[in-house]
Parts: sequence; structure tokens; C-alpha cells
Amino acid sequence: MGALVRRVASPGTLLDIAVGAAIAAVTIIAFTMGQPGGPGDPGVAARPVRALDIVIAVAVFTLVVLRRWRPTIVLMASVLCTIAGAGHEVAGPFIMTTAVATYTVASRTDRRTAWLMCGGAALFSYLAAVLVGGDTWYGPALAVLAWIGMTTAVGDATRIRRAYIAAVEERARRAEETRDEEARRRVAEERLRIARDLHDAVAHHMAVINLHAGLAGHTVRTRPERAEASLVHVRDAAHTVLDELATILSVLRQNGDEGAPTDPVRGLSRLEDLLGSLAAAGQRVDHRQVGAPRPLPAAVDQAAYRIVQEALTNAHKHGTGRAADLRVDYRPDMVVLDITNPAGGAPRRDGTSGHGLTGMRERALAVGGTLSVDRWPDRFHVHAELPAT
Repeated sequence: MGALVRRVASPGTLLDIAVGAAIAAVTIIAFTMGQPGGPGDPGVAARPVRALDIVIAVAVFTLVVLRRWRPTIVLMASVLCTIAGAGHEVAGPFIMTTAVATYTVASRTDRRTAWLMCGGAALFSYLAAVLVGGDTWYGPALAVLAWIGMTTAVGDATRIRRAYIAAVEERARRAEETRDEEARRRVAEERLRIARDLHDAVAHHMAVINLHAGLAGHTVRTRPERAEASLVHVRDAAHTVLDELATILSVLRQNGDEGAPTDPVRGLSRLEDLLGSLAAAGQRVDHRQVGAPRPLPAAVDQAAYRIVQEALTNAHKHGTGRAADLRVDYRPDMVVLDITNPAGGAPRRDGTSGHGLTGMRERALAVGGTLSVDRWPDRFHVHAELPAT
């Protein structure tokens, strides 16, 4: 019941009620005021309202009100009433309802169905006016064809306009959804990037701090000078970690202002500093360089540095005392990194695999490169190929 009330109270239904009432009123007025007077009286004489007038007015009103709910049925009923009333005054109101029904069908169905049904309605109404009503082929009956053709064209144009507006709204909705998905994707990528940067900035130096803190604890009583040197390394590594964290945090706090700090870029030009810090921590690295070094895209340069840093940090944490091997090959279209860890890929002390390998793969894929890992009983090899253009 509530749905029916809402449908009846809708703007479209209220408009149909108003239009149907107007056509019904015009029908009754035309019937009662449109009769000629007696002999010798050229005027128009009024007559009382008959029961048939009310029946026709109610029928016209009902057809107009029901046109949105059952447009094709209303059209066929209007045409049948027009044919039945051909040659009489009752045909006029039903021709109006036929025109309204053809507009409704044309605006609510596909073009082929609309023109077939409306064309058939126009043809049958025209033939009824000529063959049953007695009009001439080129007389007033042509007006029926014109009215129905015009209402069909207007209805078809309305349907096209409605479809166009719906398509525009759908495109806008999809564009909004696409923007939301793109924003969520960028947020997720940014979170991964920040996580990788934090891991790369902290993991290496925390490993150095952990190692030297342990050495200092063991030698503070027996070899104070060794303990003091280890504490110096701890202080330097902690200072470097704080500097990198401050740089990352400054990037997170910036609002896009000109001159604000940019993403911290550590490239292969800083490789000697990395190797020096590892040497100070007791990790030997055999470094070989093939080809002449050249500037790389910033993202590729940083990815290469972080991959080397993570792989050598793993060698330092899980090493056996033997030297790790680092080979940097500058090729015309790419830079190739090979890092061999003599530890054989030992697991972390806490039994987990960590996020280092995942981070290295993500960095390589982010710049369009590849990264593979090979494990053998006595060594662990990382091979990365990054585009140089």
C-alpha cells in the first residue's frame, strides 16, 4: 500500500492526472457547447451533459493516467477507441489520447518498437477516418498523421536526451569511482614505499649497532680500547639512522611547498660509504665494477642502492666471517647487480623470514626491473637487473 501511495504521489503521476483531467474537461465542454442551433439559428446551442459524455471523459482520463504504467496497452486501446468512434464526435478525444500515448511509447521504448507501433497507430487512425468516418484521402484525416508523427518524433527525441543524460551521469559516477580507486591505490603504494624506506634506513644500521654493542659488552673489561672503538661505531650508526629518519619524516610532513625536502635519494654514488660502514662493522666485501659508471634515473639509482644495502646487511647478519661478493655491471640499457652472501641464506634468529627479500623485489618491480634469488648450501645469491634509461 505504501509503495502504491508513493507511486501515485510521484511528480509524473500527478502530471498525468492533471493532463487527463484537462483533456476530460475539454471533452465535456466540446460535447455540450459544440452542437448547432435549430433552423434559422446560426449560433451554437448548449445541451445538457449526457451519461455517454461522462463515460468518454472518464475513459480519456483513465487512459492518460495509465500511460506510464502500460504505454503499449494504452496506445492500442486509444487506437481501438478512435476506430470505433470514427465519423462521430467521440473520435476527437481519443485521437488526443492516441497522440499522448504515441509520445509515451516513443519516449519509453527502443526506436524500432516505437516507430513500428506509432506508425501502425497513425495508419489505422488515418484509414478509420477515411474509410469509416467518410473523410477524403487528402482532407482533415491527414492532420491525424501529422499529429501522431510529431508526437512520436518528440517522444523519440526525449528518449535520446534521457539516454544521453543517463550516460553522462554514469560516466561521471565511474570517473568518481576510478578517482577513488586511484587514490586508494596511491595511498597503498605510498605506504609500501614508506615501509621500505624505513626498513632500509633502519635495518642495516641497527645490525651494525647490535654487533658493536655486543662487542663492547664483551671487551669493556678486558680490552677497553676495543670497546671504545665499538661504541664509536654505535654512535655513528645511530646518528646516521636518526638523520635518515629525520629526512623521511620531513618528506611525510611536507605539503607540496616549493623548496620543501624531497624524497631522500641514496644512489650508487654513496656505495663507498656503505661499504665503509660495513667494513667498520667487520663485514668484508669484495667489490667489482664492470663498465663505466654513469648517472641513472633517480628511482633506479635509489632502488639499486637499497637492494645492495639490504643484501649486504643480510650477509652481515647471517655471515660466516667470509667476504661477501658485490658486482655492479653497467650495461648500455641496464645496470646488473650480483650480491653473493657466503652464509647460504640462513634464517633470522627469531625464526622469521623478514621483509628484506619482499622489499628488494618490490623495489626492482617498481622501476621496471627484475630480481631473482638463488640459494645453495654454502651461499645465497641475489641477481637484479634494473633499466638504465
